[in-house]
Amino acid sequence: MMNESNTMQAIRYHAYGGPEQLVLERVPRPELKPGTVLVRVKAAGVNPWDWKLRTGAYRQFMPIDFPYTPGIELAGVIEEIGPEVSGFGRGQAVYGSASGTNAEYAVAPASSLAPKPAALTFDQAAAVPVGATTAWRALFDAAGLQAGQRLLIQGAAGGVGSFGVQLARWRGAHVIGTASAKNLDFVRSLGAEEVIDYQATPVERAVRDVDVVLDTVGGDVGERSLQVLRPGGILVTIAGQPSEEKAQARGVRAAGVGPSDPARTGELLRQIGDLIDSGQIKVQITNVFPLAEAGQAHALSQSGHGRGRIVLHVAD
Repeated sequence: MMNESNTMQAIRYHAYGGPEQLVLERVPRPELKPGTVLVRVKAAGVNPWDWKLRTGAYRQFMPIDFPYTPGIELAGVIEEIGPEVSGFGRGQAVYGSASGTNAEYAVAPASSLAPKPAALTFDQAAAVPVGATTAWRALFDAAGLQAGQRLLIQGAAGGVGSFGVQLARWRGAHVIGTASAKNLDFVRSLGAEEVIDYQATPVERAVRDVDVVLDTVGGDVGERSLQVLRPGGILVTIAGQPSEEKAQARGVRAAGVGPSDPARTGELLRQIGDLIDSGQIKVQITNVFPLAEAGQAHALSQSGHGRGRIVLHVAD
């Protein structure tokens, strides 16, 4: 029998489609499993993954069971701790990755959580996990970015790009970013030394001999980006599958960023949290929606023209 003590409000959709498919419903709370904790969600980030999954873009290789609750990152307070979990306590403020975070409660692997940075609100913290860890894995794991190297970030104002600019500057790289005219000053404020209005100037005409390109945009942007790399440079994309054949023809490399490892997410978030608390990284939120307006949040993310991050505020 469902009652207030064992149920919660959650966003769900019952079929693939547009943002109008998202509805707020009362559903059973998720159950703990070994190695997991139950988090009372304060805020949840909104990512392109969420709406691409909802539209059915991934159905061929990742079909989902309906009804489905979206959301892959959160910030909140630990409500219960499952078996085989150590290092966390009830009532602790945390942030990290989980499934079904567009809800009042979510079950998360303990290994994918870290203590919430003290400098951040819950809304701000919910905007960090996916974007920051993706940027870290792309720049440092896939590209091996080093101090003194020249880096071009395609889409530097976005959720991953904005963290990429800051992480690269912390590492000591020279950062060039592309953005629309309205976001040029924003990208400069993150630490980019050069910013290019991609709507006014084709980047391949403005940039040469970079060591690394991070493509967060996809489409033909990645292929065009191969032209700006120095011999032996590397293109890393988070938006599609790069053409290794075309890269080799130009004497450069191309790589994607594989699925995140939940067992490593918490470790990365602890390092990123230290950078946040020391003032090295700032979190940029531009839009906060209440949970019931998840459809509007998805629609904004799907438009592809925002800056910083989009967040659902779930509870005070």
